[in-house]
Amino acid sequence: MRSGQRDLVEKLLPEIEIDLENDKAFSLAALFADDGRQVWLEIGFGGGEHLAWQASRNPDIGLIGCEPYLTGVVKLLTKVRAAGLENVRLFRDDARLLVDCLPNKSLHRAFILFPDPWPKLRHHKRRIVSDSVLDRLAGALVDGAQLRIATDDPGYLEWILWHMGRRKEFDWQARSPAGWRNRPEDWRPTRYEEKAITAGRKCAFLTYTRKPR
Repeated sequence: MRSGQRDLVEKLLPEIEIDLENDKAFSLAALFADDGRQVWLEIGFGGGEHLAWQASRNPDIGLIGCEPYLTGVVKLLTKVRAAGLENVRLFRDDARLLVDCLPNKSLHRAFILFPDPWPKLRHHKRRIVSDSVLDRLAGALVDGAQLRIATDDPGYLEWILWHMGRRKEFDWQARSPAGWRNRPEDWRPTRYEEKAITAGRKCAFLTYTRKPR
């Protein structure tokens, strides 16, 4: 690790990292000084391109990013420092651990963008789009909140559509093929998406809203 990266990990990361193990009184509001702002969650932010872009465009929104890999964390930390972003918090572990702690009606938007498809059948249980995660997100999202999911993997797309199609809590917003084939303007492309397009793979952009309780 380079000295500049080490400085980010040793100094900036502790300031914005969520520590569930030592913070027994964890609350989303406390992460952002209890100022009543909306909170958005991105599960698996990769290099942080999308999360940093959203944080920059929405300074009054609190952004929480989950990413277990240090390489991606360092990339986002670099963006946070360069742009002076003060509305970003990080969770550097399995996102399921954080999702399990989310209070009901605490999130106003959630993103799961190009998650690992775990293509082998024996690994499907590792997929982040699962009944258990969707159960928690359904509880944590406020009525009308958006859940955005993207993938370039045909098999995973079928999996996502099947799982989400069984959910009574969510309404798929696409009303035509263009509704899921085209990325919305307020949805910045990730580095992974750009690689997928370059490789000729088609991407799906799915937007769901939390139905009123």
